[in-house]
Amino acid sequence: MASREAALDAQIEAARVQAQQTVDAAQAQAAGIIRDAEAQVKAMQAEHEQKLSAEMQQIRAQARAEAGIQAEQTRGRAQARLDQAVDTIMRAVLP
Repeated sequence: MASREAALDAQIEAARVQAQQTVDAAQAQAAGIIRDAEAQVKAMQAEHEQKLSAEMQQIRAQARAEAGIQAEQTRGRAQARLDQAVDTIMRAVLP
């Protein structure tokens, strides 16, 4: 009876050790999966930030170009008005 009990104790201990090893392996695998996922998240964030930065630069370039066009149009209109004013003054002053 004592030898059976000792054998059962040994089997229980072996099963406990095996279960602990299985848990440790699963935890290590889970930690690896988490590290991989975190690395993917960081890579995706970096890619998103790069795309966002490129889009912002494109928007700024478009805004500068549009502002330049509008400024040139405004200058053109102002010059036309100035030319018209000079012409009107010249007609009024000169007979």
